[in-house]
Amino acid sequence: MSSAELNIVQSCHTSDRNSHHSEKTKQNLQARLNRIDGQIRGIKGMVEKDAYCDDVLNQIAAVQSALNSVGRILLEGHMKSCVIERIQEGDNTVIDELLTTMNKLMK
Repeated sequence: MSSAELNIVQSCHTSDRNSHHSEKTKQNLQARLNRIDGQIRGIKGMVEKDAYCDDVLNQIAAVQSALNSVGRILLEGHMKSCVIERIQEGDNTVIDELLTTMNKLMK
C-alpha cells in the first residue's frame, strides 16, 4: 500500500467497528463536508429568496456531486483496509455488508 493509501485509513478494527483515518484525511473530509454544509445553507437561502428554479437545481446537483466525492474517498479507504482485513480474518460477511452499502450509494 502506498503512503497516499495509508493516509486514507490506517486501520479498521472489527471488534469496535471504528475506522482510524489519518489527520490529513480527516481534515480533507471535514473541509469537504464544511463546503457542502455551506452549499446547503446557500440553497436554503435561495429557496427563501425565490431564486430561479434552474439555479437552485444546479446547486443541488453540485451538492450531490460533492457528497458523492466524499463517499468515494471513504469507500476506497474502507475497501483497501477494513474489507481486506476482515476477509483476511475469515469474515466474509463483510462482502454482503459492502454490497448493501454500495447499493445504497448508487441509488
